[in-house]
Amino acid sequence: MYALFEYKGKQYKAEKDALIQVDKIDAEDGAKITIDSVLLVSDGDAVKVGTPYVNGAKVEVEVENSFRDKKVLVYKYKAKKDYHRLIGHRQEYTNIRVKNIQG
Repeated sequence: MYALFEYKGKQYKAEKDALIQVDKIDAEDGAKITIDSVLLVSDGDAVKVGTPYVNGAKVEVEVENSFRDKKVLVYKYKAKKDYHRLIGHRQEYTNIRVKNIQG
C-alpha cells in the first residue's frame, strides 16, 4: 500500500515504514503528525484518486530528526568590473517516518 500526499507545497510518496526527507518542521523528535492532504491511495488492486484530496484518507508520520544539508556555494562575478561575491547556503530538512496509511 502506498499514498501520494502533499505537505508544505510539495508532493511525496509514502509507504509503510518509509523514511521521507521534507523541509524543516518545527516539532520535537518523536512527535506524531497526521497529514490529511492525500492525493492518491493505492492498496495494490484499488486506486483512489482525489479531487484534489481523497476523503477520509490520512498519513500518520513520526518526526525522526532535523539536519542541515551540505553547503551550496554561489559565486557571482562580473568581468573587468572588479566585482565578485561568494554566497553560501545550507538548507534545513527533517526526516519523517511513515507509521500508518489510512484510506
